[in-house]
Amino acid sequence: MAIVLLILSILVLVLINVPIAVALGIAATVAIVASQGVESLPNLAIVMYNGATNFPLIAIPLFILAGAIMNTSGISRRLIAFASALLGFIRGGLAMVNVGTSLFFAEISGSAVADVAAIGSVLMPAMKKKGYPGPFTAALTSSSASLAIIIPPSIPMILYAVMSGSSVVQLFVAGIIPGLLGGLLMMGLCYHYARKYGWPVEEVFQWKRLWATFKDASLAFLLPLIILGGIFGGVVTATEGAGLAVVAAIAIALYYREIDWPQLRSAIIDGAVQTAVVMLLVASSALLGVYLTEEQVPQRLAQAIAELTTNKYLILALFNLFFLVVGLFLHSAAAIILVVPIVMPVVNAAGIDPVHFGLVVTLNLAIGQQTPPVASVLMTACSIAKENIWDVTKANLPFIGVLLLVLLLVTYVPALPLSLVNLFYR
Repeated sequence: MAIVLLILSILVLVLINVPIAVALGIAATVAIVASQGVESLPNLAIVMYNGATNFPLIAIPLFILAGAIMNTSGISRRLIAFASALLGFIRGGLAMVNVGTSLFFAEISGSAVADVAAIGSVLMPAMKKKGYPGPFTAALTSSSASLAIIIPPSIPMILYAVMSGSSVVQLFVAGIIPGLLGGLLMMGLCYHYARKYGWPVEEVFQWKRLWATFKDASLAFLLPLIILGGIFGGVVTATEGAGLAVVAAIAIALYYREIDWPQLRSAIIDGAVQTAVVMLLVASSALLGVYLTEEQVPQRLAQAIAELTTNKYLILALFNLFFLVVGLFLHSAAAIILVVPIVMPVVNAAGIDPVHFGLVVTLNLAIGQQTPPVASVLMTACSIAKENIWDVTKANLPFIGVLLLVLLLVTYVPALPLSLVNLFYR
C-alpha cells in the first residue's frame, strides 16, 4: 500500500507541474522519514551526493559540450556538404543526407535533441526549398535523431550503464549494427517516397566535388576516430573519451577559425542546464532507490513476474509494452533513472543479458521521443521547422514503424546487438 501511495504522490506532483526530479525527491524523502523517522534526514544529503557523483556521468556534459562546439564552428556544415556530394545524385538524396549526417553527428554529441538542433537548423530549410513537405522534413529529422542515440556515444546508454551496473563500452559496441541498420531502412523509405512523389535529384555526382568536400571535412572525420577508437581500443574510458572529444573539437574549431563565440556561449549554458536537470534526477532517484531497496520492491516485482512466466522472450515483450507506455509520459533520462533499478532484478533472474536489455530500453525510449504528449525530440524538430505537431506526427508514423521494426529485431534476434560484443569482449 505504501508503494502505491508513493507512486500516486509522484504522479500528482508531476501533474501539477512540479519538476520530475523535485517530485521524486519530495516523495522519496517523505517515504523514508515515514518508515525510518526524522533521524534518517542527515543521511539523505549523503545519498543524493553519492548518487550524482558517479564517474561515468561526467561524460554527459562533456559530450554535450563537444556537440555544441561542432555546431558553432562550421564542422556540421562541412559534414552536410560532404554528405550532399556523396548522396546528392540519388533521387531524394537530400533526405538521405539528413539521415546520414544525423547518424554521424550522433557519434560526437550522444544527444538526440542536440542532433536535431544542429542538423535541423541547416537541413530542414534547405529541404523545404527543394520541395520536400514540411511535416515530412521535420518527421525525418526527428526520427533519425532518435535512432542515432543507440549509436555510440549515447547519453541514455551512459545513464543505463550507471543504473544497471553494465559496461558502457559494451553498450556502445552493441548499438553499432542496430543503428546502422535503422539508418539504412530510413534511407530506403526516403528513396521510396522520392520515387513516388518525384522529389528532386540534388546534383550530378562528381568525384572532384566529393574529393573537395572530403578534404574540407577531413578533420571533422577525425573526431569519431579519436573518440570511438580510444574507447573501443581500451586506451580511454567512456568518460575520458568525452573529455578527449571536447579537446579535439576545440582544436579543430580553432583550426577552421569559424567558431561563433556568442552561439557557443549560449550552447554551453544550454548544455549546463541539461546536465543539471539530469544530475538532479540522478540525485533524487538515489533517494527513491534506497527506499525501494529497503522495502524490497524490486525483489517482490521479480518474484511476481517469475510466477507469471519464466520465458525471457515473453518477459521482454512485457517490458517492451511497459517502456513504450512509460516513454509517452517521461523523458528518456527520467525513465531510465526511475525504472531501470527496479526492473534489473527481474532481468537478471530471467537470464537476460543486461547489455541486450540496455539496447531494448534505449530503443523503446527513442520511440518515446517521437510519441506525444512528451515527445521531446519531435517537439524540438517541430519548433525549428515551424510545423504543426499533429501533421508531423502523421508524417512520422512510417519512421516510427522503422524504429519499431529495429526494436523487434533487437529484442528477438539478440545476435544483432550482441555479435560485435561477443566478438571483441567475451
